[in-house]
Amino acid sequence: MKALKLRFTSFVLAISCFVWTAGCSQNSSDQSVDSTIQDQVNRITAMDNHAHPTKVLSSGEQDTDNDALPADAIADLSLPVPFRPGSPLFPQAWKALFGVEFSSPAPSDEAAQVSRRRRELQSQKGDLYPSFILNQCKTDIMLANRVAMGRGLPADRFKWVPFADMFLFPLNNSAARNRDPEHAAFVRNEEALLNHALTASGARKLPSNLDEYLTFISHTLSSWKAGGAVAVKFEFAYLRDLQISNPPRESAERVYAIYAQSSEPTPEDYKLLQDFIFRYISLEAGRLGLPVHIHSSIGAGSYFQTSNADPLALQSLFNDPNLRRTKFVMLHSAWPFEREAAALILKPNVYLDTSGLSYLTYPTEAAHAIRLFLEAAPEKVLYGSDATPLSLEVGWEETAWLGSTLGRKALAIALTDMVRDGEITKDQAAQYGQMVLRGNAHQLYGF
Repeated sequence: MKALKLRFTSFVLAISCFVWTAGCSQNSSDQSVDSTIQDQVNRITAMDNHAHPTKVLSSGEQDTDNDALPADAIADLSLPVPFRPGSPLFPQAWKALFGVEFSSPAPSDEAAQVSRRRRELQSQKGDLYPSFILNQCKTDIMLANRVAMGRGLPADRFKWVPFADMFLFPLNNSAARNRDPEHAAFVRNEEALLNHALTASGARKLPSNLDEYLTFISHTLSSWKAGGAVAVKFEFAYLRDLQISNPPRESAERVYAIYAQSSEPTPEDYKLLQDFIFRYISLEAGRLGLPVHIHSSIGAGSYFQTSNADPLALQSLFNDPNLRRTKFVMLHSAWPFEREAAALILKPNVYLDTSGLSYLTYPTEAAHAIRLFLEAAPEKVLYGSDATPLSLEVGWEETAWLGSTLGRKALAIALTDMVRDGEITKDQAAQYGQMVLRGNAHQLYGF
């Protein structure tokens, strides 16, 4: 999901009053999980399909590259229950990662203790700190959704997934910027990223015709691939719907020729051009062997339109014979459209990951979605943590650990229920666990 940089005023202190419930909450449904299956799942070193890790920072430095959409633009954020004040989840992560433990209502300097221990570990580990966090999360490789990689994110542990949404916004975007405050900030950032990419390619301005613009896109994708990219990411459900029509090239050329150097396009014309460009990027990604990741789930912020993320809108894209070489990955279990997503992964080039479920619900409910996916196409299901920095108090480290811990528990519950209902054997459960946490990603990406 989109990075949720929350404003935690009294959040940390509010949690501490409820820390004593952590053990009960963690074990409340353990009796429903087969201990052998849980142990097997816990021993697997995972490949994390989706995350936003932070690079190692120098003193006073900030990391602005861990998402293409500025998180500070999100206002009026209503948190799901697992991440609300009073949740025992973050203290569990602090104990596991930093050795900071509060056995009773914590002292008022809880945040300072966590921050101090985090800084100590960062100083001790240096550039190895992000890899140390992966080890604590039983993760071998993490796919890093970032504008650019950075210090402490070595290519053998962190695989780059750059954002491609900027290519969809080459024209006058006044209408989108005027929609609401979040759209204004998001679109301005896409414009800035596109201008930066154009400058890096040696172009002084937007190409005057569509053919040259598409050549620029192809060259950029190729340079990303050469620079270590293993997939490309779209999160444009934050900006428009996922209905991707299939307009002829001549129509897209007409729209681009009219509006590239002049006035604001009509919404209909702009969508036509965007749909053509999206299909072109998908075709090029398939040629380059880069899977296309698509945000197809509920999003952060009070302006997000959940219907924009309905994965059924992507069917015409998935059914395009010209795009069957392209692998598509629906992110975040397409929640709350998990049933629709389970049907879509029956298509030969469509996958999904489980990232973000720990933000949205607890393991018992997440297990229901995972079971749907495993009953449909177990070879198409990928584990993901959606590790992301939330605030100064809660970083990508905690969310990586929680994604791993809660994700494994949800997977074990789903596998246990399938065994008890006679759908699979215990041997198959072990196989499915290996596939979801590691094997399917290996088959998809080749590492």
